[in-house]
Amino acid sequence: MSSDELAKIVGEYSYGTWRPQRDWKSPFFVADAEGVYFYDGEGKRYLDFSSQLMCSNLGHKNKAIVEAISEQAKKLPYVAPGFACETKAKAIRALLGVMPRKLERFFFSTSGTEANEAAIKIVRLYCSPLNKYKIISRYHSYHGSTAASIALTGDPRRWFAEPVSKIPGVIFAPDAYCYRCPFKLEYPDCGIQCAEYVDYMIKNEGNVAAIFVEPVVGTNGIIVPPKEYFPLLRKIADENNVLLIVDEVMSGWLRTGKWFAIEHWGVEPDILTTAKGCTAAYIPLGITVTKSEIAEYFEERFLAHGHTYAAHPLSLAPVPVVIEEYKKLMASGLPERVSEHLKKRLHELKEKHVCIGDVRGLGHFWAVEIVKNRKTREPFNTRADKAALKPLMVSELSKEMLRKGLYLLGWISHFIVAPPLIITEEQVDEGIEIFDEALKTADKEVKEN
Repeated sequence: MSSDELAKIVGEYSYGTWRPQRDWKSPFFVADAEGVYFYDGEGKRYLDFSSQLMCSNLGHKNKAIVEAISEQAKKLPYVAPGFACETKAKAIRALLGVMPRKLERFFFSTSGTEANEAAIKIVRLYCSPLNKYKIISRYHSYHGSTAASIALTGDPRRWFAEPVSKIPGVIFAPDAYCYRCPFKLEYPDCGIQCAEYVDYMIKNEGNVAAIFVEPVVGTNGIIVPPKEYFPLLRKIADENNVLLIVDEVMSGWLRTGKWFAIEHWGVEPDILTTAKGCTAAYIPLGITVTKSEIAEYFEERFLAHGHTYAAHPLSLAPVPVVIEEYKKLMASGLPERVSEHLKKRLHELKEKHVCIGDVRGLGHFWAVEIVKNRKTREPFNTRADKAALKPLMVSELSKEMLRKGLYLLGWISHFIVAPPLIITEEQVDEGIEIFDEALKTADKEVKEN
């Protein structure tokens, strides 16, 4: 069958995610992938400038990872989560070597969504004797698609899901979004009101169990907080006897230059969730890891959580290999060198294109936010536009770039530039050249006065 015929079957008989199904009639067909590129049915090459869904951190077809999964399939493809096995022990040992020091008890699932779902349940069970159950999230956040995780999500995907999946006790805090400060203040004279307000919320809400945040916001804008933000948030959590949970599903695994983004601020969370890069997306795995104090609580109490595929041997098999691949890559100096080059090239685009309002990020994790007017910071599109299914400028530009051989994910009013960590300077330049050309379309719509 031709690639068009295969794509038609997928479009007609499966649901497309996060979209009206009218947009899923002719999904883009991918036939192959290797390194930082993927290929369509005609053999045309596309540079993967967003690591698919910010998860293919080590690129495509890494032989060591493929072999680890293959060997496990031959030896022990599945065992119920109630059993121990060598693969599970090796994965845990490897993870303990890179996790923040005090995080040492793991629950394994199959996605970031499930990792966050487990964290929510653990928190509420742990805090139930104190009658504390509320969780503070933020408006610019995405924590997953299942009932509890989507309830924690701040972006428009929650709006659609709320009638069927809203859970009690989720409240939203202001974002550490300096470019669009919710208090309309300017850093560094802002007093970090976005964090201070969390203290106000805790004291006035009552029954708050946890603060649940992405250290560097992912899909909703690659928002890097001010340097004082997380130390202050940690202090507020401690003073109010509230847990601090960090969602490193997207920002973990050297995506920002550190094993986990929270390390940039020298802060240790009480619970960390992650997925995506822990297997470099070669196989599904979600990880929820807690401090020992939380684990001790369940020694004599029932942990009411589990899955058939929890701690699946095939999911855990590549973890030690992936960690070693990351170590070798970092030792080579390539990611550190290329991240500086990427930063430089993105800021050059800002100087060149009047449609770019802000460029922000860390490591291989960047956002390019486009605006109609730099002075007023008026966006091309809003969350309401997304919810109303209106055409978006970022979507138009993403389609234009894909036609020219560049995959770059856009979300409402910004692009997520997050290439695999194996990308070279020359490949970055290849992507920037296509991005540069596409931005001219948005430049024409800018109001300069």
